[in-house]
Amino acid sequence: MSFSSPFLLLALAGLPLVWWLLRATPPQPRRQAFPPVALLAGLRTRQIDAVRSPLWLLIIRALVFCLLVVGLAGPFLHKDTETATTSGPVLLVMDNGLFAAPDWAERISTAQAIVENAARTQSPVTLLLTAPTPTEQPAQDQPQARAAAEAEQTLNALRPSPWPVNRAQAAKQLIALEHSYAGVFYLADGVASPQDTGFASALRGAGPVREVRFPHQTALALTPPPPASGDIMARVLAVPSAMPQDMTALARTADGATLAAIPFSLPAHATQTDIHLPLPPELRNQVETITLRGISGAATTLLMDETDRMRPVGLLSAGGADTPLVGALFYIRRALGPTTDLHEGTPETLLNRPLSVLIAPDGTLTGTQTQQAVHAWVEKGGTLIRFAGPALAGAPHEGTSPADNLLPVPLLDGTRQLGGSMTWGAPQKLAPFDALSPFRGLSIPADVTVSRQVLASPTDTLGEQSWARLADGTPLVTYSSMGKGTLVLFHVSSTADWSNLPLSGLFVSMLQRLTEHANGLAIPADDTLLSPALSLDGEGNLGPPPATARGLRASAFESTPVSPEHPPGLYGPRNGRRALNAATQITALQAADPIGTLIDPQTRQPDRPLGRYSLLAALVLMLVDGMAMLLMRVARRPSRRGMAVTLMAGLVLAGGTARAQAPDDGTGSLPPATTAAPQSMPSAIDTLPPTTTSQAPAVPRAALETRLAYVVTGHPDVDEVSRQGLQGLSDFVNARTSAKLGVPDAVRPGQDDLSYYPLIYWPVTGDAETSPAVTANLNSFMAHGGILLIDTQGDDASGEEGSTTSGSAGHALRRVTAGLQIPPLTTMTDHHLLAHTFYLMHDFPGRYAGQPIWVAREGDAENDDVSPVIIGSADWAHAWAVDGHGGTPYAVLPGGAEQRVQAYRFGLNAVIYALTGSYKADQVHVPMLLKRLEDTP
Repeated sequence: MSFSSPFLLLALAGLPLVWWLLRATPPQPRRQAFPPVALLAGLRTRQIDAVRSPLWLLIIRALVFCLLVVGLAGPFLHKDTETATTSGPVLLVMDNGLFAAPDWAERISTAQAIVENAARTQSPVTLLLTAPTPTEQPAQDQPQARAAAEAEQTLNALRPSPWPVNRAQAAKQLIALEHSYAGVFYLADGVASPQDTGFASALRGAGPVREVRFPHQTALALTPPPPASGDIMARVLAVPSAMPQDMTALARTADGATLAAIPFSLPAHATQTDIHLPLPPELRNQVETITLRGISGAATTLLMDETDRMRPVGLLSAGGADTPLVGALFYIRRALGPTTDLHEGTPETLLNRPLSVLIAPDGTLTGTQTQQAVHAWVEKGGTLIRFAGPALAGAPHEGTSPADNLLPVPLLDGTRQLGGSMTWGAPQKLAPFDALSPFRGLSIPADVTVSRQVLASPTDTLGEQSWARLADGTPLVTYSSMGKGTLVLFHVSSTADWSNLPLSGLFVSMLQRLTEHANGLAIPADDTLLSPALSLDGEGNLGPPPATARGLRASAFESTPVSPEHPPGLYGPRNGRRALNAATQITALQAADPIGTLIDPQTRQPDRPLGRYSLLAALVLMLVDGMAMLLMRVARRPSRRGMAVTLMAGLVLAGGTARAQAPDDGTGSLPPATTAAPQSMPSAIDTLPPTTTSQAPAVPRAALETRLAYVVTGHPDVDEVSRQGLQGLSDFVNARTSAKLGVPDAVRPGQDDLSYYPLIYWPVTGDAETSPAVTANLNSFMAHGGILLIDTQGDDASGEEGSTTSGSAGHALRRVTAGLQIPPLTTMTDHHLLAHTFYLMHDFPGRYAGQPIWVAREGDAENDDVSPVIIGSADWAHAWAVDGHGGTPYAVLPGGAEQRVQAYRFGLNAVIYALTGSYKADQVHVPMLLKRLEDTP
């Protein structure tokens, strides 16, 4: 037995001192007479000596000390049995695949030492490599015995292979040898494979196996990160190790320069970790390879291709919040966010930075200045991707060229309805993509359909300008060139209102293809054959591909493992290269079980350490000592009273700790000072900030109950009438329906949050003004599903030149609605859904009768075809108004009380319309509506 730190044994010389300390007795207390206390003189004192430790306990503690010293000295047993010296044929098996590169030099030195020992005894050597051999090189179908000198020359010429080992093929070669060897040496890489069982059986059948494991051998692999991984550039796979490892990843450019060094840690027993590279997209796009410092090899080299680049993409926003699931940018942002550098804002802010693509949802390219700026940007080489919608469908297209409207093809007015409750047609599916389309090769899901679209005007070149079509041949995606740039139009909206395409993975792939196409890339994903351009060798160096390399189809990159026919590297032309990485098909690494007797690289069996056993014995003796002390104290038999007091004190402390911690009992109940929210709370309450017991922010009243609201005009008399009118309408709704409306609120668009209100009443006065903040807030309110009831209160709403004054409500109406995203309007009739949501109505009077009402044209409104605006001049607030005594202070003309009832009924219909949307348009209500119409006189 030997010691790795024998000098520590000198501590055993202090054992007598330890023995003396363990047996030491405290000195006797000094007796001192105290004369003033005469009463104490007669007391009989009892001398108490310190209790000495028994001999057996002293021996245990001395043994603990000795075992700790010996264990820290590092004892071990030698097992050097000269295993490499073998008389007779020698079989040398080497793993020369992916994971052999990091310790290749030591591996070759060990193999040469084995061959030299065989040469001393004139023993022949048979060399077997487990990695596949390229077919065009002189293949060794069956290893042959050779002289030691020849085997040494072969070893000097060997290089690691950039593909995994094939132990199944090696097992077949071992079985075919049919020869018994005096010594079998296996230089393993330590990584398990599915073929290990058969290989181990064949290897043991060849003779006594001695397996070489390298002490610093660490199998690592770099694989691409999963999709949508943010700043994760690579994932490290490792064979679990008992010790944590600190490593550094190097991000290199195409010329070999190091762009960033990222330190990371691999925890103990971890199988993987991620490498985060928080670089700006401009620098991240320059990364060509990621390697591990000091660990060379194809497995630890990750190649980046064009699909890993993050292209700058701009998203035009109309202002305001983007509603989840129904917002114009919601699906676009989630489709391109993981793979591109997204920037969102106005045209002025976006066009001042480098962009590859500019995406414009419906209604964002409004204004002459905006269109001119985008037009100039496209002509310089930009790509504009537009989406259709109600605003584009309602805009006039006659008399203007497509280029002036930033459209690739001329459009017909209106939209085409392909499916619905009142139409015979069915939603159309997508046709296969043409060979010249950038979408070629993409798989089209069978459940993707289109129910509404804008139609392109038939032209001679329409077929050539169509990149995607519906099954009936109508265009779905069209394009045209403008200067050096490109215009692209999706003939459906960017939301799921017109088509479920944005809900599918095809939408993500189409946008990614368009982004790649905008950068001049042609990255195929079909069966196009990509020839090898550059390949990695076993040491991780990028160079010309070997003669055995063959082309690989673009659609097979995700499922093809590396091999001599498909080595790791870059495939395809320069503007569309794909990377095939060595570890792409590897999901986890596991340590391989030893096959034979383990020996170290010096061809000796590893020494057996004994220090762990010595320390373990010391720990056991320390536990015995502790138990002995506990038993000795219990043997003193403490009084029952003392035990009871101790037990009570422990219970009190435990109870106080439990109350202080207040653990969750699993019932989810709140503390006594917290009040649970009512079950009927609106969903808007979920958006409120978290509250605390010390400082709770004020919760908007409209978040706790449904309320109507009116826009403050600045005129006290008008605002008071609006308040009284909405209060009267709320009372009428509460009395006749199950809806419970609270007190109406006064709101100021641009300052207040409007998302809590289903309907907002806006009395437009002649001096009404607006601002970009007000317009953006109202657009967001309507996009969220809210309804804006605009009332000019009996004033001229036509806005014609013949109106009474230049400051009439008609001119003010045009002024304040100039920037609102209002779909095409039409006059409301008694066939409209609003006329029968609750009451069946033919007229819709307010304070004045016979005034027209304008709503969104059927089929052109978003949010389930619910009109976002209702515009009229009937002065409904005066008809609904009630004073503090419950009276109606304002007269209605000319119908009196009956007209006021009709005004209340219209208001109730409007509230139900805002709360239920198009629910009453469902065909299930048709029989009841027909019956009610028959009963109506």
